[in-house]
Amino acid sequence: MSHYLADNPAPEDVAALPGLTLLEFGVDWCPHCQAAQPWLAQFLAARPQLRHLAAEDGKGRRLGRLYGVKLWPSFILLRDGVEIGRAVRPQRLAELEAMVSGWL
Repeated sequence: MSHYLADNPAPEDVAALPGLTLLEFGVDWCPHCQAAQPWLAQFLAARPQLRHLAAEDGKGRRLGRLYGVKLWPSFILLRDGVEIGRAVRPQRLAELEAMVSGWL
């Protein structure tokens, strides 16, 4: 089973999401994405109120292009559909924790 949604939500649907949302962009075969999964699971388990969407990215993927994603994994924190934080290819849990600090 794939971690990333192959059928990404439309950008307007993402922009309409209320509250906090963590968008994750990547692909299942990416070693950086795979390495992030254990500490990402720990991060999300400690924050059940945070909506998480894992979107498959790549050439021609509209959602990733809209957010200017160039490296995987990329994490974008949205509040009511507006970007308020970003972590690109983070190496440890502390980088995601710093991104949400003050928002949760």
